[in-house]
Parts: sequence; structure tokens; C-alpha cells
Amino acid sequence: MKTPLAPVPPMGWNSWNTFGWNISDGLIRATADIFAESGLKDAGYEYIIIDDCWSEKQRDKNGRLVPDREKFPDGMKALADYIHSKGLKFGMYSCAGTHTCAGYPGSFEHEFEDAETFAEWGVDYLKYDYCYKPLSADGANLYRRMAMALRSCGRDILFSACNWGSDKVFEWIRSSGAQMFRSTGDIQDNWFKINEIAVSQLDKQPYGGAYCHNDMDMLVVGMHGNSDNGEVLGGVVGGCTDTEYRTHFALWAMMNSPLIIGCDVRKMTDTTKEILMNRDIISINQDPECRGPYIIRQWNNPENVFALVKPLADGEYAIGMFNLSDKRAEMSLQFYDIGLPVSSGRGLELYNCYSHSVTGTFTERYVTQLDSHGCDVFKARAVKV
Repeated sequence: MKTPLAPVPPMGWNSWNTFGWNISDGLIRATADIFAESGLKDAGYEYIIIDDCWSEKQRDKNGRLVPDREKFPDGMKALADYIHSKGLKFGMYSCAGTHTCAGYPGSFEHEFEDAETFAEWGVDYLKYDYCYKPLSADGANLYRRMAMALRSCGRDILFSACNWGSDKVFEWIRSSGAQMFRSTGDIQDNWFKINEIAVSQLDKQPYGGAYCHNDMDMLVVGMHGNSDNGEVLGGVVGGCTDTEYRTHFALWAMMNSPLIIGCDVRKMTDTTKEILMNRDIISINQDPECRGPYIIRQWNNPENVFALVKPLADGEYAIGMFNLSDKRAEMSLQFYDIGLPVSSGRGLELYNCYSHSVTGTFTERYVTQLDSHGCDVFKARAVKV
């Protein structure tokens, strides 16, 4: 029996957020080098994924996809071999429609031959978009078709279904065979979009789980408005603050989203590295039970301030406290609300995932002040007091 793919949320990097159509063999190889040298690989990031705009505009005479001869002169097999030589995995992109979102050949009616091609090239991950789908075609069936094609191609290829949350995807995608599914529209490098996506997914937590993960889209951590892709910038110059990026990463980690980096990793600041390689936050995302968190809202500011509480496999709990508002605010977590009454004779020992130290042991409640767009994340365990 084969080992199932994606027991925990996948981690890696995707070219789209920063580079859009401006991709090349040299860029992808340089990114793989940075992963191996910077500590990203050791932190758990393993997939190097090329997004849209990698192919020629037409298939060859045999109906096969052809890599862009200028961008990838040595072809995809050589590039995959290089990425594999770094101990990393290679990801690519196609689309359930007749064309990709940027107008390149899609895999509609070519699913099995494309899956075979990807397997021959050494692909380990396929992001499968939803543009130019014929109106009369059933979307769920198109994802079942590609899932079957991948499962019969002779190579283990992780299937990332990217249909943007359309067609109530969370209700049927697990049964299709996909390992992750996009449940949102495209992210942008600004706080408004991060906030909007996070809030939209608070009621979707029961749908994800081991082997099929709810993808809240790629990370914009560390972009700071630097992108060749105007869609990702969203008209906002400057991107986010590091505080906002830290909260973005913590929300995605707590909510079990795949962690797919979107910045130019060749230009990461020390703070960006600290956010992306925080092993305590990553361990919450990679917890083997993959349990979705529940939400406890601040009683006097429920729309903006809340805690996410997530049981972990080792008996601890991850607790993330978030302030989405534009001003500093209080978060008071009443332990009764998470199942720990005072009458139990127990309190919570809180380990701070940013200071990497024990904050203390508390009974009845924990209260803190959170900066605007800020957060705190703890690992907690019940102890006798």
C-alpha cells in the first residue's frame, strides 16, 4: 500500500504572488538554492511550485503541453531533477478549463495525457485552477477527472484543487481525491484582503482535515509591495507591516491552511525569516491530528477580537488571540469557555510561541492587550494549581 499524500498541510513556495508571468528556469533554480541554504527546507517547506505562464501558447502536434522555450530552454525534466537534487519537490500548474487564467492551454479534455506528461517530467504537485471552464461542464466532475488521471499516472502527485471556493467545493472535494482545495478568492498584499479571507473561513474549519486541507491561498508574508503582478498588489503600494504579516501567518497556521510562501525568498529580511521559520507556529499547523480550531469572541468587541483554540496531538492546546481592529484592544479568554472551570483545581500553563518561553500559569482567565492587527499565540496545557 502506498503512503497517502499530505497527512498534514503542505508547505512550500509558489511563483505567482511576486513574479506572475516573469518566471524562468534560472529564477526557479535560484529559489531552490535559497530553500536549501536559508533554513526554509529544514523548517519544513518542501515544494517549489511554478504557477501560470510556463508553457507555449499552443500544444505540440501530438497534443502535448510544451514548456516555453525561452523561459525554460532545458525543459521541465531537467528543472525537476535539479530541484530533486536539493532534497525538494517540484510543483506545476494547469487548469480545469480550456485555457489557464493567463490564456495558456488548459487541461480540459486533456487530463490523462497531461497527467502522464507531468509524471514523465518528475512533477510532485499540481495546482489546478478554474478559469475558462465551459459553462455546461460540471466542475466537480472535472476535478474528479484530473484526480483520477493523477492517481493512474504512475507517480505520486499531490493534487491542489484551486476553484476559489466555487460550487460549495468544501462539500464535495474530499471525495474527489484532492489533497487540498482553495476555498477563497485570490489574496492580495494588503491587510484588507488578509482580514477578509480569514473572517470568511472561520465557519469553514470543520471541512478541512488530514489528507484534504482547506487552502486559504498563498502567503504574502515579506512581500512589502514588491511584485511584478499587479493583481496581487491590489492597488495598494507598500503591502503590509511586519505585525500584519505575523498575524497573517499565525491565522493561516492556526486554521490549518497549507503554508505556501509567495515572496521573493532571495530578498527576505531577518523579520520575514523569523515569521516564516517560527518552528512553534509551524508545529501548530503541522500537528498530525489536523483539528480545526473553534472560536471564542471577546465579549465587548466580538467582531474584531477573538481567540482560536485548537486541540493538539500531544494533549496541549494551541491558543491564538487576534485583534483585527484598527486600534489596540483587550482580549480576555475565560477558561470556563474552553472547558476548564475553576472547580477543576487546574489552570493553564501558557508557553508563548514568539518569546519561546513560558509566560506563566493562570487560573480562571488570561487577559492581554493586543496591538492593532496584532496577535499572540500560545501553547497551553492544563496543570494542577
